[in-house]
Amino acid sequence: MIRTALASRPVRAGAALSAAAGIALLAGCAPTASEAEEPTTTDAETSESTDSGSAGAGSGSYADGTYTAEGSYATPESVEQITVTVTLADDVITDVEVTGDPQKRESEQYQGQFIGGIADVVVGEDIDDIQVSRVAGSSLTSNGFNEAIESIKTEAAG
Repeated sequence: MIRTALASRPVRAGAALSAAAGIALLAGCAPTASEAEEPTTTDAETSESTDSGSAGAGSGSYADGTYTAEGSYATPESVEQITVTVTLADDVITDVEVTGDPQKRESEQYQGQFIGGIADVVVGEDIDDIQVSRVAGSSLTSNGFNEAIESIKTEAAG
């Protein structure tokens, strides 16, 4: 009887380890807190982070003008697109316009929040310093915006 109890312990431990590994694997499929959209907030919270290691950082002069590019980003439900238009003068963003094309109702809400707050974050900033992470509670839309800004930098530098 002692032998049976001892023999079953490795099986139970192995089953527990397998269950823990399965949970960890499934947890890796879920979006992290930084990837998931944040709940709606009533205040227009904005934050900006810079990434001095980005490809265009410190690359120098961009031609003045107005540039448009598209950016896309994935949500748990869909892949969304936004169109970004910026006006540059001496490498500084003097105007920004973002147009959304939401595929899902929740995306419409977050794109609207992002569009309502982006000008406060980027107008007056050097384009090389722009790398937004969350604008007015919207975090995933920032990925599409940053992608469009990189395309605009490439076009304006050429």
